[in-house]
Amino acid sequence: MIRSILNIVWVVLGGLVMALGWWVASLLCAITIIGLPWARSCWVIGKFSLWPFGYEAINRKQLTGQSDLGTGTVGLIGNVLWFLVAGWWLAIGHLSSALACFVTIIGIPFGIQHLKLALIALAPVGMTVKPSERPWL
Repeated sequence: MIRSILNIVWVVLGGLVMALGWWVASLLCAITIIGLPWARSCWVIGKFSLWPFGYEAINRKQLTGQSDLGTGTVGLIGNVLWFLVAGWWLAIGHLSSALACFVTIIGIPFGIQHLKLALIALAPVGMTVKPSERPWL
């Protein structure tokens, strides 16, 4: 119940705008054949950005214990390219939203969530979203 209320307030306090930003980045990446790996990451993180409470982003290698294409050297190169092209734009958007949320006491938890998403925006390749194991989130 509390997660649903937090998610609804989240959508109003910048979640919808930032999810749209992620999905626009996903669409732009999908238009080019080279950008397809980033498009998938953007889509997954965009859904997480729309409804974050109750879920957490985690590196796939930590989750499965196995390395894959996105968590190895290719993923590192992909994240560097992502940062140079689009990552810092999305991170700035989340930082701006976080600062706006930090103006009020009620907005502090939402600002913290925006900061977490800003870090994810810098290097999304190799990340996945899973339900949170912590009952309070």
